[in-house]
Amino acid sequence: MIIPCLTFEFNSPPISHNRISEEVVAEAIAHVIESARYQGQSLDDLVAEVLEDDPLLDQVQRQWLSKIVTQAWQSLA
Repeated sequence: MIIPCLTFEFNSPPISHNRISEEVVAEAIAHVIESARYQGQSLDDLVAEVLEDDPLLDQVQRQWLSKIVTQAWQSLA
């Protein structure tokens, strides 16, 4: 999956123990959706990218993420 370069401004100390807040994840997903729409991609295109084989996520995680992306896409419509 191609994820555009995102920049975030953090006014708080760095996140410890490699944990990322739900807000950061939600913001990243929203940015990916906005970028996909800007590039003329459909929801199906984006879901197909999420479901592509990837060394970072296993199949169950990719399925879960595709459902989250679909819900976010629909709520941001």
